[in-house]
Amino acid sequence: MDDFIKLLPARQRRSLKRGLSPAQRTLLEKVRRVRRQISEGKQPVIKTYSRDMIILPEMLGLTIQVYNGKEFTPIEIAPETVGHYLGEYSYTCKKVTHGAPGLKATRSSMYIPLK
Repeated sequence: MDDFIKLLPARQRRSLKRGLSPAQRTLLEKVRRVRRQISEGKQPVIKTYSRDMIILPEMLGLTIQVYNGKEFTPIEIAPETVGHYLGEYSYTCKKVTHGAPGLKATRSSMYIPLK
């Protein structure tokens, strides 16, 4: 773990040196439990609210569902994501798409008043 911490950027390095929070510890225990279940042939799901957890090498290959404030977003843990936070891959805001104006609307009549 110490060798891995030396490879991380300063923010992640400081976070891991200070220790894991209780929520992060339970997530890590779930990951280890799921690793054992996968070896037995089961395919369990990991759901978490811990967006501030740093992706560790022992999470590689798993799919973790991270809460974004509305729903759980599945994240496939790949080697490129190691060292980043889980919350970076579960966006909390989505792009706003507005509906079209009424039928046969021109530029000046796009506003339809409510009666």
